[in-house]
Amino acid sequence: MQIRISWPAGHLTATLDDTPTARALAKALPLASTGRTWGEEVYFDTGLSVALEESAQQVVAPGTVAFWTDGDALALPYGPTPISRGDECRLASPCNVLGRLDDDPRPLATVRDGDPVRVELVGD
Repeated sequence: MQIRISWPAGHLTATLDDTPTARALAKALPLASTGRTWGEEVYFDTGLSVALEESAQQVVAPGTVAFWTDGDALALPYGPTPISRGDECRLASPCNVLGRLDDDPRPLATVRDGDPVRVELVGD
C-alpha cells in the first residue's frame, strides 16, 4: 500500500508493509495534522491509538515510516534526533515500523514546526 505525505513545501510517497498498524492507519486516511520537528525527524498526531508491536524498533534507517505509540503519531526520521548516538536515527522510544519512504527523505527538512500535514492513500 502506498501513501502520500504532503506539507506546504513538498510531498513524499511511502510504501507500507502489511502490518496491523499500517492497516489501522490506512482505514483512518485521509488525515490532516500539524507537523512537529525533533532534530531531523518530523512527527505528527494521527488520532489513532494502537498497541506496540513485537517488531518495534528505536533505532531505524533514515526514511523509515514509524508509528510512535506513546504519542499516537507517525514519526518520519531523516537524520539524527536529539538522543541519537552519532548519525543514527534514534526515535524517542520503540516504534512500530510501517514501511519506507520511496525516495530520499531529505525533503522532510523543509517541514517547519506547525506546518499543516496531510496523509492520504495514493490513488484516492
